[in-house]
Amino acid sequence: MTKAEDAPDIDGIVVTPHVTIPYSEIDLQAITGSGPGGQNVNRSATRIALRWNVRTTRVLDESQRARVAGVLASRLDGEGNIRIVAGEHRSQLQNRAEAAARLAALVARALIIPKSRRATKPTRGSVEKRLTVKRQRSNTKRDRGSRSHHDD
Repeated sequence: MTKAEDAPDIDGIVVTPHVTIPYSEIDLQAITGSGPGGQNVNRSATRIALRWNVRTTRVLDESQRARVAGVLASRLDGEGNIRIVAGEHRSQLQNRAEAAARLAALVARALIIPKSRRATKPTRGSVEKRLTVKRQRSNTKRDRGSRSHHDD
């Protein structure tokens, strides 16, 4: 990679235009991987384990920390760390980029606040249709019953 390609990534992992996780808050560990790579996979530590503490980060404000911790609760350990392991590629650099991209995607998705639902009334047509179908179903079920035979 050239310096120009590394430039946006120097400070940290860009999550949103307003949120960038600095590398000082991220713990990267290279571990031996599995999968493709032949004998090289046994000798070199190409797999990356990325760890970031959601609870102690200075990048997010209190409400954002609570939101991310809540949404990603199943992925956090007891200390509030999120751990991402990337080992799909043969190169450590590619796995590092993959882990960073996964973290950015997870945090970005967690920061999205869902729109609150606005209560609306059903339309007159939908109410009439529902009642018509309900009446038809009632008549169908009523007609299934045994009829008394007073014709004798």
